[in-house]
Amino acid sequence: MIKRKQRVAMRDLSTMPAADREIVERNAMNGQIFNIFKVLANHPALVKRWTPFAGHILSKQTLPFRDREMLILRIGWLNQAEYEFAQHELIAKRGGLSDADIEWIKTGPGAGWNEKERALLQAADDLFENSVVSDATWATLSKSYSTEQMMDIVFTIGQYNLVSWALNSFGVPLDDFLPAAKRG
Repeated sequence: MIKRKQRVAMRDLSTMPAADREIVERNAMNGQIFNIFKVLANHPALVKRWTPFAGHILSKQTLPFRDREMLILRIGWLNQAEYEFAQHELIAKRGGLSDADIEWIKTGPGAGWNEKERALLQAADDLFENSVVSDATWATLSKSYSTEQMMDIVFTIGQYNLVSWALNSFGVPLDDFLPAAKRG
């Protein structure tokens, strides 16, 4: 992963107006506000409007957990988004993806995946490289996924591509609890 220079400071939430602080604090997990939200706190209106969509992609969409995490990790890897990859590597492992799965995601569609998983990763590669899922990849995925799931595949990749761009551009530092931060 490429180390990024922090360009946007983490906001001290105690200095924010209460209404803006509440918008950011709604994203806390187990009472902890992740560094991404401390940086995004510099733009509370954006956080307020972006988080409903991000929440759909993360927890309310139609894809199985494994498939979603494979897509997020692959687009994070393609973008060399250290923060994104580290966060979702931890989430994916807690949800059952193995160290071998993670290494294969880094390698991409050419690793030892089954046809469906190879096509999932290829969709991320297609969108990253050409801004469109190829006909061949679409045809393979369409054998296993509904129309809603196909849409969630594209929107998951797009959402985490956008997030990767933001994380990389802003230089959001890794949260202290991430294993990569301890290795770092």
